[in-house]
Amino acid sequence: MRVCPFPTLTLIVVAVASTGAAQSGRASLEGLQTRAERSNFTETSRYDDVQRFLAVVDEASDLVRVTSFGYSFEGRSLPLAVVGRVADPTPASVKASGLLRVYIQANIHAGEVEGKEAALALVREIARGAHGDWLQSMVLLVNPIYNPDGNEHVTLTSRGFQHGPVGGQGTRPNAQGLNINRDNMKLETPEARSMVRLLNDYDPHVMIDLHTTNGSRHAYHLTYETPSNPAVDEGVAREARAWLAQVARVVQARDGWDVRSYGNVSGQAPDRAWTTVEDLPRYTHNYWGLRNRFGILSETYSYLPFADRVVTNQRFLEEVLAYAHANAARLRQAAEAADAAPLVGQRLSLRSRVARGGEKIEILMGDVIEDVNPYSGRIMHRRADVRKPERMWDETTFRSTDTERVPSAYIVPAAEKAVLERLRAHGVRVEPMPGGSAMPVEEFRITGSTVTERAFENHQERTVTGEWAPATHDVAGVFRVPMTQPLARLAFYLLEPRSNDGLATWNVVDEAIKASRYPVLRTRD
Repeated sequence: MRVCPFPTLTLIVVAVASTGAAQSGRASLEGLQTRAERSNFTETSRYDDVQRFLAVVDEASDLVRVTSFGYSFEGRSLPLAVVGRVADPTPASVKASGLLRVYIQANIHAGEVEGKEAALALVREIARGAHGDWLQSMVLLVNPIYNPDGNEHVTLTSRGFQHGPVGGQGTRPNAQGLNINRDNMKLETPEARSMVRLLNDYDPHVMIDLHTTNGSRHAYHLTYETPSNPAVDEGVAREARAWLAQVARVVQARDGWDVRSYGNVSGQAPDRAWTTVEDLPRYTHNYWGLRNRFGILSETYSYLPFADRVVTNQRFLEEVLAYAHANAARLRQAAEAADAAPLVGQRLSLRSRVARGGEKIEILMGDVIEDVNPYSGRIMHRRADVRKPERMWDETTFRSTDTERVPSAYIVPAAEKAVLERLRAHGVRVEPMPGGSAMPVEEFRITGSTVTERAFENHQERTVTGEWAPATHDVAGVFRVPMTQPLARLAFYLLEPRSNDGLATWNVVDEAIKASRYPVLRTRD
């Protein structure tokens, strides 16, 4: 039987075309640079630079697919690079892969720019063929520019003594004038709401937030933090601490850089202390921890020159992801175990304070050299290669000062639309509750309520005191929040009136509290 040659010819043509496309793709990636790289690190990438960069990588590589997960206050689309061996960038395809899902977020404070450049470089290097083994165990969700509006408000003076980029950088708040990294509970910025939608849709197991330090002149290239709120699942918190401690050891051994858990120096000698950031879930890493996920905060040292900060961020990301690849199954299991852990009847922390360790620890303090920004004439501080060990108190953990029993459910009246909307936005499951007759419940009896004198993020934060007591209420037209769901810890922290970062804190239920009542009830177990 004579075989027609045309199918073979067609295959050859297709193969040649595919090879040509692949070679063209590789060539475009080889020449691809971030704005920081093109400018020899005098400038940082603008929003359009980021979008063009990601579009080139998307076109050149089957491993990278660029989509959007929401919008900024000024209406800019928030890009998301889905990096991995998945059919498409949809949440369904990413979750169907069965792999560890890792979300990387940069530029929440748009003057802290090296994380943006490092995240872009990471996507490019994977598209070029680096770290191919990671994609056997993980899918990466990379958001290089979380605060695009702030990123575009470039000035040469927005970051004090930070060492570059000398061509300027963006601003800390978004276009509303709000700090997005204080908005994770109240959800008043479009950026935070977009991020929470991403979490609900893709459900990443690991989240990494890339920042730059403010404050102390220490000797560390980078400091990090993991979820520190006592209400976070202990299995997740313990694994996170071990993970980052190992990353620090590897970076120190391979690169010779000092890395340690986050802190700033407070107090005066001889009573100085190394004190970490608050454990409130308004901060991303603690919020992610309350969602039973691994929240990682990195803070590159602001007095390293910009180019060095980018390299430091790249190395940190590489080691964090290398560990995640090697331990992917265990990390997934820890997150899933936290989701399934029974909480009803247990006592969880509502308020806490930093705990001082019993012994002083060694902290490496540093020094700086004064440089001048050639364009603004302002002084910049450049890290000096100085390590001055100092013994000081360790204030990097928190001790609970108030706890409450977790009920089987909370009951929210339909009239409390703002409460219900916030819960649903966070992804907390809310169910209509059949009723119409009186039932035994618990109501919160307020004994005190105060607000801060000064506004913070446009709010006078409220503190409520009191206790739960048995009562009987008509439950017609109410909704039930079951506490047997994966986000039960988050629901607890949002709804408990004595919580230090809940809906009562952020004035969501102020009208009811001013009338001396708390509108949310609990089941009487």
